[in-house]
Amino acid sequence: MSMNQAFLDARDFLQRHRTDYDAARAGFTAPRLDRFNWALDFFDHQARGNDTPALWVVEDDGSEQKISYAEMARRSDRMANHLRALGVGRGDRVMLMLPNRVELWELMLTLIKLGAVMVPTTMLVTTDDLADRITRGEIRHVVAQSSEAGKFTSLDGFTRISVGGRIDGWHALEDGAAADEAFTPDGETLATDPLLLYFTSGTTSRPKLVLHSHQSYPVGHLSTMYWIGLMHGDVHWNISSPGWAKHAWSCFFAPWNAGATVFVYNYARFSARHVLDVIAGCKVTSLCAPPTVWRMLIQEDLPAWKTALRELVGAGEPLNPEVIEQVRRAWGITIRDGYGQTETTAQIGNTPGQPVKPGSMGRPLPGYRILLADHDGKDADEGEVCIALDPPPQGLMLGYAGDEAKTADAMREGRYHTGDIAQRDADGYYFYVGRNDDVFKSSDYRISPFELESVMIEHEAVLEAAVVPSPDALRLSVPKAYLTLRQGHAPDRATAASIFRFVREKLAPYKRIRRIEFAELPKTISGKIRRVELRRQEESRGEGRPMEFREEDCG
Repeated sequence: MSMNQAFLDARDFLQRHRTDYDAARAGFTAPRLDRFNWALDFFDHQARGNDTPALWVVEDDGSEQKISYAEMARRSDRMANHLRALGVGRGDRVMLMLPNRVELWELMLTLIKLGAVMVPTTMLVTTDDLADRITRGEIRHVVAQSSEAGKFTSLDGFTRISVGGRIDGWHALEDGAAADEAFTPDGETLATDPLLLYFTSGTTSRPKLVLHSHQSYPVGHLSTMYWIGLMHGDVHWNISSPGWAKHAWSCFFAPWNAGATVFVYNYARFSARHVLDVIAGCKVTSLCAPPTVWRMLIQEDLPAWKTALRELVGAGEPLNPEVIEQVRRAWGITIRDGYGQTETTAQIGNTPGQPVKPGSMGRPLPGYRILLADHDGKDADEGEVCIALDPPPQGLMLGYAGDEAKTADAMREGRYHTGDIAQRDADGYYFYVGRNDDVFKSSDYRISPFELESVMIEHEAVLEAAVVPSPDALRLSVPKAYLTLRQGHAPDRATAASIFRFVREKLAPYKRIRRIEFAELPKTISGKIRRVELRRQEESRGEGRPMEFREEDCG
């Protein structure tokens, strides 16, 4: 059996059992591949004579580009010849720093075909960030949006290729349009050859370098395709910025594994009404969005928009049940949560056609055996989420590049350790508790920041919340919430009192928020809240902060 056929068989099996979770879990066998190049062996095969749009990009001004599978294959062949002529070779690390434009998808296919290692990078990085990434990532070539070229002026040691405009000292990617369309690869690609290098967002430490192979992301994302429920002909929109793993998950591998259309709407400024207009007008069938977007969408009169939506999923962090219920009442569709990491593909998820339990991130996805390990490393119903490594799942990273000790620690005891804590109920559903480093004790009770934050953001005044332990003479520590308020709400005692009353009605006494401070929350470059910074702040700062309010003082 060819490598391509083994991949196709695995894909087709999951699509046949899209709504039969038990059959999919029991019968799925991940293809064990020796040599595999997803772009050459699968995408190009799928693209032959295929006029289905592979990519559909809509701009704020209403203009759009639709690129078929067949055309995308031809474009990436031309681009591969162009980049090879510029010196890009097998194993070279290539930084991609682009917005959601057609060239980004072309380049990703191109680099797979060349056997190069792509290093997706957000455009939010500074020159200092880039210096670190170029050095630690051993970058040999940079492909960047022309508007960002100034960030690289003081840096050297790599080929420079600009997109969207000509820059002195830079090659122009656009020149590749005249390259030969007949591409011949330099040789075979091993399934274990490196393909992707991601810098994690670093909520607790300096970003780690996560290295994936030609097998782990292309093949591994069959689990992500299954979680989302994607089928041939779907129009799938994942609201995500390039540079982060979720973009490759749901804007590239999962939809193209399924034969679906990747949809992108490039808005200059987010408007819930405009987003809903686009979803309805372009007949988007599948939508993946982070909690922030879902919370904005439910402020609108959702039933007023008649959509073609069939599947809704949430990503980035768990959704609180109230948001899920509001969308279900409006559209009759349940947003399905899932769980995974940059180091993996989707590991756990609520899959199509299955009961969704409020607050649950679902059950283990095909291809993954999930365990929960307690403090002693024993299997438990609450503990660290771990993946069994006998054998390792296809979707697991090769390791942390340049850090064998960190890789060994993550893979110890025959398990991959995620660093996340979860609970499992009698039906096998998993419930997120928090990062290992974020869970804390108060009066000997274990406190999950996520659980408390989910309650707090249901208050009409609260936009964002982060809960950390605050030192307390009696209880050792008490839950304290740092809050960012919505517009129109004052950061004063009356607002604090209203929030305290609200959470008292929702939480058991030992979980209650005892202190509130109004503040802008520190975040990583990817937008994740840095609770570790707030914890340090609590440990080092004294009493009498002007924006802090205590439950006992607010009635």
